[in-house]
Amino acid sequence: MQFQVQENLTDGLTEAQALLADLVATPAVSGDESAAAERLKAFFEAHGREVWIDEVGNVRAPADDSVLLTSHIDTVPGDVPVKIEDDVLWGRGSVDATGPLASMAVAAVETGVSFVGVVEEETTSKGAWHLVEDREAPDAVINGEPSGWDGITLGYRGILSGTYVGTSELGHSSRPENNAIQSAVDWWSRVADFFDADEEEGVFDTVTTKPVTFHGGPTEDGLAVEAEVDVQFRVPPRFGIDDVREVAEGELTEGSVHWNRPIPPVMMNPRTEVARAFRVAIRKADGDPRLLRKTGTSDMNIYAGAWDCPMATYGPGNSDLDHAPNEHLDLAEYDAAIEVLTNVCETLTE
Repeated sequence: MQFQVQENLTDGLTEAQALLADLVATPAVSGDESAAAERLKAFFEAHGREVWIDEVGNVRAPADDSVLLTSHIDTVPGDVPVKIEDDVLWGRGSVDATGPLASMAVAAVETGVSFVGVVEEETTSKGAWHLVEDREAPDAVINGEPSGWDGITLGYRGILSGTYVGTSELGHSSRPENNAIQSAVDWWSRVADFFDADEEEGVFDTVTTKPVTFHGGPTEDGLAVEAEVDVQFRVPPRFGIDDVREVAEGELTEGSVHWNRPIPPVMMNPRTEVARAFRVAIRKADGDPRLLRKTGTSDMNIYAGAWDCPMATYGPGNSDLDHAPNEHLDLAEYDAAIEVLTNVCETLTE
């Protein structure tokens, strides 16, 4: 895959801006991040930092573990022409999350803190799972996702996904008994009704239920009917993953559910030293700090489930542009995020 890239894209850019533009111009769809990883590795090598690409593809640049800066290298698919117009960079990943990734790489070099660029966040979170299994917890974690240069994300919902599988004997359509397809539909309807949101509750505090794919019909031998439904639950911090799983299994009358590895929800205290450092740094840059809770899920959920240390998610960019065909990032916001990150890291390493 190749993008349409503006000629002389990096002319007139600072080193930090050129790193961002180069990374955005390098396709890095989840599962195929190697070229972008090499560009990131070269940046750290040019600044005399120890750096390597580990066995799953993560870019590792360990240093002062007072802070670990980490964001994901991969993007979703999408050919968004890469160009700069009026100091705005357009291209896939500019917001999610190459902008946060590049700003963290620059801040890590400037302050001497640890850095990891992880792979496959958009699909399996393979890089983050490997990281928590392969190293000890740092003193603090700053995860990279778009929050806006003046925003600090402290909470994410978790995700529980699985596949419902049911089978029934094939019979004439005039028979009153449910076949496997009807049983699957009825099961999902009961589960969705249970979690039907109270109108007064915000999205963050509710369980969102989504069927992702549905397959069903007679088997090849013509003797049975099969149904298979891939489902997802977004789980707020006020619920546990086990609570949601118990409800879903409790509504089964036929069939069974095979669960994938869950990612728990997270909600960090706004009074941690990490959150305080961000508020101070944003005000120092003439911003008004915003504390955010996101309805999706990020690698911070994985880190929070494995490491007992303060953390937050931060990065330049408007998250409404995540995965969008008009994804773009203002270079001034990118520069401001680097300033904030550098200030935060200096505070936390004192």
